[in-house]
Amino acid sequence: MSKLIIVESPTKTRTIKGYLGKDYKIVASMGHVRDLPAAKLNVDVKNNFEPKYAVIKGKENLVRELKDEVAKAEEVYLATDPDREGEAISWHLATLLDLDLNKANRVHFNEITKTGIMKGIENPHKIDMDLVNAQQARRILDRLVGYRLSPFVSQKIRRGLSAGRVQSVAVRLIVDREEEIRAFKSEEYWTLDAKFVPRLTKKVFEATFVGDETGKDKIVNKEQADKYLARLEGAEYVVTSVKKGVRRKQPAPPFNTSTLQQDASRRLGFQTRRTMKVAQELYEGISIDGASATGLITYMRTDSLRISEEARVMTDAYIKEMYGDKYVPEKPRYFKSRNNAQDAHEAIRPTNVTLTPEKAKASLTSDQYRLYKLIWQRFIASLMATCVQNTIKVEIKGAQPGNDREYCMFSASGYSVKFDGYTVLYDTDSDDEEGKIKVPDLSKGESLKIKELKGNQHFTQPPSRFTEAALVKALEENGIGRPSTYASIITTIISREYVIRDGKLLKPTELGEATTNLLKTRFPKFINMKFTAQMETNLDEVSEGKRGYVEMVSDFYDELEATLKKAKIDMEGIKIQLEEDKTDIPCEKCGELMVIKTGRFGKFLACPGYPECKNTKPLIQETGVKCPKCGGNVIQRKSKKGFVFYGCSNYPTCDFSTWDTPVNEEVCPECGNNLFKNKGMHICLKEGCGYEAAAPRKRIKSND
Repeated sequence: MSKLIIVESPTKTRTIKGYLGKDYKIVASMGHVRDLPAAKLNVDVKNNFEPKYAVIKGKENLVRELKDEVAKAEEVYLATDPDREGEAISWHLATLLDLDLNKANRVHFNEITKTGIMKGIENPHKIDMDLVNAQQARRILDRLVGYRLSPFVSQKIRRGLSAGRVQSVAVRLIVDREEEIRAFKSEEYWTLDAKFVPRLTKKVFEATFVGDETGKDKIVNKEQADKYLARLEGAEYVVTSVKKGVRRKQPAPPFNTSTLQQDASRRLGFQTRRTMKVAQELYEGISIDGASATGLITYMRTDSLRISEEARVMTDAYIKEMYGDKYVPEKPRYFKSRNNAQDAHEAIRPTNVTLTPEKAKASLTSDQYRLYKLIWQRFIASLMATCVQNTIKVEIKGAQPGNDREYCMFSASGYSVKFDGYTVLYDTDSDDEEGKIKVPDLSKGESLKIKELKGNQHFTQPPSRFTEAALVKALEENGIGRPSTYASIITTIISREYVIRDGKLLKPTELGEATTNLLKTRFPKFINMKFTAQMETNLDEVSEGKRGYVEMVSDFYDELEATLKKAKIDMEGIKIQLEEDKTDIPCEKCGELMVIKTGRFGKFLACPGYPECKNTKPLIQETGVKCPKCGGNVIQRKSKKGFVFYGCSNYPTCDFSTWDTPVNEEVCPECGNNLFKNKGMHICLKEGCGYEAAAPRKRIKSND
């Protein structure tokens, strides 16, 4: 008989088997094996919210196979992922497989390396029921919200909609930002920008107006800017102040889940889901140069910034060897996690710092290499010496000769690197370095020549829409959800058409705005960020054994039901109409008038009879331009990657397509066909014509 280890992922089985040998058999549960069936609520609200779990459809054979393996095993260890969700999966497995919940049969593998696996096997413990209950509470809360609010939202807006405890708050953040953008009123302002030349060094540098003799430092229009420019005609410029200093820049801490998602988005262009998929692969194990598979990073779902002393010693030795003693800080650097962080695991780090990204590159996919390099560099840099910079700030006075009463002050600042420290490897501010002003060494009282002085007009800009990285940061800062859930939250709100991607930005759809406004009006507390964050705190208290989960769920449910009852009364007979719902196009399958929906690639027509009728078809956006090849209509289309192009409505009979924009108000003076715009030119795409002219140009009417 052998010892049986049950893990979640089949990828891990090969790696772990390589370290434990023939006395162990490793099998995978393939994630969750038991859950609340979707067809009904399956939570007994009258009996302490008892959940009614069932084996997930399609996993019946797997459960039978696991039972057979347990029957043959000498010992059984549950080695699901070392987090709240993994603890719950172990509990479900133990319940299904009739394992003793009082036995120490739960093991944690914080890293899939020989050291990490042996440490886990040597330190088994009982399943932590507090963690399990926290996961159950979260699952029950989400089910209650989904099954109680979703029908109400569907009835009031459109059939088939859903509401979620956390997803609705995420959508609200995006909708609220869109409302800020719409309400924003741009204001004009001006800057006076100068280029100065020291009389000795001749090194040109830039400075900006910061105030006049009255202390006024804002220029709101061209008239004010011109007055200052007139005042400074023939002015003399003198350095009135030189402040030199030393700035010490500390490295960023190693990654946790949230910061990894943010930096991978900003630096690599990875969506959160892609980041977590690749991180999972690096954690579970990869064969490097044909050797046995090993995990390259520690567990990637963590809030913690803690680093093991073993890893610290190994990294210090590596830094000394590769960079020298001066790159190791005099005192060890420790990072403080945020107050409500779950500290069960270390920060995300490489399991072996001597395995550099370049050494591993040949064995990794492009995505794996890029993410591993990011994690490796960030971790090594976090334990390196501080960067030291010499800073300089100068103030310059400009005034007419002999007139000290009226003057303008200019300021310039910059720095030079005294010791690069950790920035030799990784700098979180590297994207901004090019914008730094270079200032030569100047002395107080030194006179300067003016090389250029001009006024520049600007307008205040509205806040930007969220990128995935910015949304992840906002969710974390507001305590909404957990970093491990952010990828699924973003995927959900996009797949349910509440939000669409506009390039790298997240934009709410009309459906998302209507749903959010309904919930804000009728259920303000339940999509309030502070309330949702407090729920996360309550869940943490359950996981720490400080609070019972039934009591927590009960309090939430009672308030939800009271609010829902009032909303139903207040909105009886009221239905919210979406503009995008209205079309006069009949569905050719059932006859109902089709509605316009917004999906991944933009808007399309769909039958409102879904799910009985699942008919959809493209929404044709006419351009008013005729096809230069066959005379059909040119319509707007979108590529699989979401890029707009134009093609003939007679496709596939006619294969005309172009990236050039149709110009429906102008026709070619040579052949009478519509023109297209390309790089500032109006061109004719009629075969054999070749007409082109600069745009804009005088409108030409057809002789027809």
